[in-house]
Amino acid sequence: MSQRPSRQAWLMVAGGFLAFTVSASLMHAYTVFLLAFIETFAWSRAEASLAYSVGQIVGGVSSPLVGGLVDRIGARRMVLLGGCLLTIGLLGSAQADALWQVVLLYGVVMTLGANCIGLVVFVPLVSRLFVAQRGMAISLLQSANGFGRAISAPIAQWLVDAQGWRNAYLMQAGLMGVLIIPLAAMFRRADALAPAAATSGAATDGGRAWTLAEAIRTRHFWLLFLVYMLTSIGSFLVSLHQLAFAVGQGFEPLYAATVLGMGSLLALPGVILTGTLSDYIGREWAAILAYGISIVGVAAALTIGDGSQHLLLWLHACFFGITWGARGPAITAKTADLFGGPRLGTILGVITIGSGVGAGIGSWGAGLLFDLTGTYRPAFILSIVAYALGAVFFWALRKPVAR
Repeated sequence: MSQRPSRQAWLMVAGGFLAFTVSASLMHAYTVFLLAFIETFAWSRAEASLAYSVGQIVGGVSSPLVGGLVDRIGARRMVLLGGCLLTIGLLGSAQADALWQVVLLYGVVMTLGANCIGLVVFVPLVSRLFVAQRGMAISLLQSANGFGRAISAPIAQWLVDAQGWRNAYLMQAGLMGVLIIPLAAMFRRADALAPAAATSGAATDGGRAWTLAEAIRTRHFWLLFLVYMLTSIGSFLVSLHQLAFAVGQGFEPLYAATVLGMGSLLALPGVILTGTLSDYIGREWAAILAYGISIVGVAAALTIGDGSQHLLLWLHACFFGITWGARGPAITAKTADLFGGPRLGTILGVITIGSGVGAGIGSWGAGLLFDLTGTYRPAFILSIVAYALGAVFFWALRKPVAR
């Protein structure tokens, strides 16, 4: 029924992985800069989290725009645009001396840039090139998020310790500036490949592809929206503040960043395994497995009492890290299964608003709860609740969608 993916199709996956790794690593490095901002400007945890939270919301709200643009101008031009915005944002961040500047530069400029080099751009392309192996292909692409997160914390911490946070931003800007053209060049044939695969890769009803207006009137669309939102709330109630939590418990900053980075590195095989499994055991069962492992990881953090409990820190880092983004391929592939076609970028972009809103609520909410209670434990408990609810709503997607 489906054609075997071509060599060019796999090259598109490799290009998307590399580009997404670069953008994700630059954005996830904020976990290190958060501590530097608190030390330099004496901001509260909620204030220091604000730029990250705004970024997550802007990322979600701008996803329909990005999805519509990629449907029209293609992946190569989107990568060029994103690379330029990231470079500008990093250069400006090196000069920032007020909260509003960090919010504008990271929360808006850099976030828009990263969104142009992210899943909303690459998933429509990959989903059209792969059908039977769609879950595996998307999982390979999405594993770049976890890989970027894994390498960002230790490298950024080393740069900040050695050069200061302003020079660390300048060095990141230089790296992004050098990589813009090569990253975009990897997608020079993407615009020719995608139309040829669009008809074979589209989920249609009687040969007719889904439109946004049709999708938005279905129960499945809103269930996916809730799944994206709850998953992000559960993840970001923990992820942004992991390093601050570990340091607050008495672990040395570079050691904690290394442990959490090693745990995040497990996201690479974790995401690929979950996405591939979803092709065989079903999207729902694969996602529920990932939810359960994440809950164990968060529970391990709840039991850490002081900086001598290294085993618990490693257990938290590994269990939470291996499932960072692991639900993504199953959720994203489910979206492509249900609402495929030439308007998938737009549909996925609108659904992704839920992810951005959830991430904004989670990352800022954890900081606010810490300011109110002096501990991250309430945030971690709420993370477990959000994960459990996400699993329930995802299970409800197992029934076929009707127009």
